Amino acid sequence: MRWREEGARWMWAHPSRGVRASPVRLGAPLHLAVAGDAVRRCAGVWRRGRGIPCPDSTEVAPGARRDQCETCAALDRASSVAADTVPDDRQPYAVYLAYFGPGLLKVGITAVARGRLRLLEQAAVCFTFLGEGPLMAARRTESVLGSALDVPDRVLDPAKREARHRLPGPAARAAEVAALHARVTALHDKLPESLRRAPLRCVDHAEEFGLDTDPPPPPPAAEVTALPPGSAVTGTVRAIAGHDLHLDTAEGPLLLDARLAAGWPLSRPDGQTLPAPTAPLRPRTPDPDPLF
Repeated sequence: MRWREEGARWMWAHPSRGVRASPVRLGAPLHLAVAGDAVRRCAGVWRRGRGIPCPDSTEVAPGARRDQCETCAALDRASSVAADTVPDDRQPYAVYLAYFGPGLLKVGITAVARGRLRLLEQAAVCFTFLGEGPLMAARRTESVLGSALDVPDRVLDPAKREARHRLPGPAARAAEVAALHARVTALHDKLPESLRRAPLRCVDHAEEFGLDTDPPPPPPAAEVTALPPGSAVTGTVRAIAGHDLHLDTAEGPLLLDARLAAGWPLSRPDGQTLPAPTAPLRPRTPDPDPLF
């Protein structure tokens, strides 16, 4: 599943028809099945909107979140900005503040050409850009905010999933982003001169994700753990955030990580398929208060 300006899209790789896209719509039914004799194969490498097939069609485990073999994953890392393997990248980069829920914000960088797509992929409920400039200036800004303001550059999926079900209203979300933006602005003498600053402009994705409905989508009671051969997922799309699909099903609210579907030959369910295995989703245990 990939995000475009028009919304989330399933990207299908057909042996003779090439890559095709179909929209993932809020309120629409979702029916995915994996045949009993199907094998999950490495999805290859995705570059500039095109899929490069895995040369060995390596088999991938049904429950793996990463849909690549080690060879293709290494090829991805070899040209990854996140892994710091392309320090001489000459395209401009933007620094952003992303908000996932109350008290849950991060700083990150993305290519200017990608715009907000990186934020949609990360399930950022709202965000603002801080500025743009060369890659090293963006990296330096990210580092300064981490050390001076203790702003993390990473937020894990379990924390994002829990936070999106206790969101305040749009004004409160924007106010929290604005408060951090003001703290960053106060560090102007510590930020690289080559970073062109951007004014505060909070962009909110909650409505696009389906999180601002009345009533809001209920927290999932369970999550799909794998799509093994002979299994199926059937439901109605209630919300979409990053790679997470929140579904209404006959058994209750269900979370499907769309990465589990990558690499499978998929079809519609029939009488031979069984429900995909699931596991209960429990609230995270909060960290204990420090003694000192």
